[in-house]
Amino acid sequence: MSWVYLLLAIGLEVAGTTSMKMSEGMTKPIPSVLMFVFYVMCFSSLSLALKEMEVGTAYAIWSGLGTAAIAVIGVYFFNDLFTVKKGIAIALIISGCVLLNLGDGAHGEMPSKGTSDAGMAVKELRS
Repeated sequence: MSWVYLLLAIGLEVAGTTSMKMSEGMTKPIPSVLMFVFYVMCFSSLSLALKEMEVGTAYAIWSGLGTAAIAVIGVYFFNDLFTVKKGIAIALIISGCVLLNLGDGAHGEMPSKGTSDAGMAVKELRS
């Protein structure tokens, strides 16, 4: 279920950023309000994803895929310039997200209890 929340957070972040662009510096009320609504829902969904995923992996995928999606939307809907450099950068972002997820073999799942000193420190802070 954490992947569903993460994908939802990515979609909502993209919608929020698109609304930000459409608000024209927050001069248009409907896109401006939608921007805040989408971002609140985005961070809520991301928070739910983080209950079962490592924060580094989730954040990298969320920010990376969101950035790539916004770059593509900018080209297709807002007439942003597409260059070979931009295409390569988008491909590298997506490749990095895939490698980050597959690199450790955990596929974004939380490690077992007590697997690291940092995990122990966080656990002690919570109690």
